[in-house]
Amino acid sequence: MNKNRQQVLVRWLKSQSALVKRWLRLSLLLGLASGLVIVAQAWVLAHLLQALIVDHRPRAELTDCFIAMAALFTARALVGWLRERAGFIAGQMLRREIRRQVVDRLERLGPAWVQGKPAGSWSSLLLEQIEDMQDYYARYLPQMYLAGLVPLLILIVVFPVNWMAGLILLCTAPLIPLFMALVGMGAADANRRNFLALARLSGYFLDRLRGLDTLRLFNRAQAETEHIRRSTNDFRLRTMEVLRLAFLSSGVLEFFASISIAVVAVYFGFSYLGELNFGSYGTGVTLFAGFLVLILAPEFFQPLRDLGAFYHAKAQAVGAAESLVGFLENDSGSQGGGQMTPAFGPITLSAEQLIILAPDGAQLAGPLDFTLDAGLRVAIVGQSGAGKSSLLNVLLGFLPYAGSLKINGHELRELAPQHWRQQLGWVGQNPFLPAPSLRDNILLGRPDAGDEALQLAVRRAYVDEFLPLLPQGLETPLGDNAAQLSVGQAQRVALARALLHSPALMLLDEPTASLDARSERLVMRALDDASRLQTTVLVTHQLADIRDFDVIWVMGNGQILQRGRYEQLAALPGPFADLIANRRGEL
Repeated sequence: MNKNRQQVLVRWLKSQSALVKRWLRLSLLLGLASGLVIVAQAWVLAHLLQALIVDHRPRAELTDCFIAMAALFTARALVGWLRERAGFIAGQMLRREIRRQVVDRLERLGPAWVQGKPAGSWSSLLLEQIEDMQDYYARYLPQMYLAGLVPLLILIVVFPVNWMAGLILLCTAPLIPLFMALVGMGAADANRRNFLALARLSGYFLDRLRGLDTLRLFNRAQAETEHIRRSTNDFRLRTMEVLRLAFLSSGVLEFFASISIAVVAVYFGFSYLGELNFGSYGTGVTLFAGFLVLILAPEFFQPLRDLGAFYHAKAQAVGAAESLVGFLENDSGSQGGGQMTPAFGPITLSAEQLIILAPDGAQLAGPLDFTLDAGLRVAIVGQSGAGKSSLLNVLLGFLPYAGSLKINGHELRELAPQHWRQQLGWVGQNPFLPAPSLRDNILLGRPDAGDEALQLAVRRAYVDEFLPLLPQGLETPLGDNAAQLSVGQAQRVALARALLHSPALMLLDEPTASLDARSERLVMRALDDASRLQTTVLVTHQLADIRDFDVIWVMGNGQILQRGRYEQLAALPGPFADLIANRRGEL
C-alpha cells in the first residue's frame, strides 16, 4: 500500500469519528482526569514516604494522607472504567454506522452487483473487518492526544522538583514514537494482506460447503479438503506475520521505556551517593523528589507505550478500511439516486435507445425501443443470455443504463429507488423466504396487512391447498432456506407475498422453473388471474403458458427481435417459430 493511499484511508477513518465526537471527547477528558489522579497519587505517596522514612513522623499524624491515598486508588479505578466504557460506546456506535453504510450501499447496488463476490466475502467485510475497527476508535484516537497531554502534565510537575530528571524524560521520550513508526510501517500492509486472505478463505469455504454433495458425488471432497487446509495454513502464516510485527513493536517500546527509567534511577542513585550535585536547584536531592520522579517516570512513558500498543489497532483499521472505502466509493452499480416520488396509478413503460449496463460498465443488452401501455401483459422469451433477466433487473433498479427508460413519463433514474420499488411485485425462479414463519414471509412486504387481505392472498396463490398439511398452519416455522416447504410450495408463498402487495407493475422471472407439472399448473393459474390486475412483465421459457398474453417479445443478442401475439408469431418464420420447433424437438 503506497503512502498516499494510506493517508487517504486514515483521513476516511478520522472523518467517521465525527459521528461520535462527544463520546471521544469524554474519553479524552477522562484520560486527562486519570493523569491528574496519577500525579496526585504519586505526590501523596512520595510525601508519605518522606514523612515516614526521613522525617520520622508518627503514623497517627498521617491518617489524612492514608485516606487520601485510598480515595485516589478508588478514583483511578473508577475513572479508568468510565474511560473504557466511553471508548467502547464510541466504537460500538461507529461500527453500527459503518455497517449501516455498507448495507445501504449493498441495497442500492442490488443483487446483480452483490453476486459478483462470494457470500463469505461479504460476511467477512460486514463482521470481521468492521469489528477490527473497534480499538482504533475506542482506544487509539483518544490515546493520540493523551500521549502528548499526560507526559506534558507530568513534566510540568517534575521540572519544578528536579530539572535534570525532567530533562532526561524530555530527551528520551521522542525515541518511543520514532521507533514505533519505524517498526509499524509494515503493519498496515500486513493487515491488508491478512484481510484479503480471510475474505478469500471465507468465500471459498462457504461455496465448498454449499456444494458438498456435488463434491462428494464427483469424488472431489478429499482434494477440496486439502485445498482448504493449504489456504488455512496460508492464512495462519499471514496472521503470525501480523502478530510478529505487533510483538516487535511492543518489545521496542518496552526496551526504550525501560532504558529511560533506568537512566533516571541511576541519576538519583548517584545523587544520593553525593557523586552528582546538579538538577535540584541547589537545595539537594530529597527522598520526596526521588520517589516522586521514580513513581511518575513509568507513568510518563505509559501513554506512549499504550499508543504503541494501540498503533497495531490503527494498522489493523487501515488494512480493513481499504476494501471498505473501495466498496463504499465504487461508482458503478445502480441506476442512480433520484429523489422524485410521484403518485403512481397504472404503470406505463417506454424506452428509447435503452442500453443496459453491467456494474462494471459493460453492455448487457440494447439498444431497446418499446412502449408498454398500462394494464398490458407482456411475455419475454428467448435463448439463455438474450438479455431477458437484464431487462427485469434494470426495471427493478439494480442495473445502470444509458438512454431513456420512463415510467409514466418520469425517467427511472430520477425516481427515488425505495418509492419506485413500492410499486413493484416480484416473483423469481428461486423464492427467498427469510422470515421465521409462513405468516411473516407472506406479510414481508406489508406487515400491516389485515387478516382478510392475508387470507385472500393465500387463496389466490393456492397456499390454502397445502396449509392443512403444516403442523401450525400460517404460524409454522419454516427453518433455514424454508426447509419445511417443497420448491413448489415455496414458490406459491412467494406469489402470495407479491399478490398481497397489490403492485402496479408485476415482474416475473421464470416463476415456474424447477416445478413439477402440478405445481407449475397451479402457479401459472394464480399468475394468470393476478396478471390481469396490473401491468405485467413475464420472463419464461414455457411457451405454452403465454398463449393468452397481450404481446410477446422475442429477445436475442440483447435486442427485441420480434413482437406480437402468440398465433401471429408462431405463423411467421423467425426466432419464435424456431423456439417452438426446438421445444417440440425436446419433447
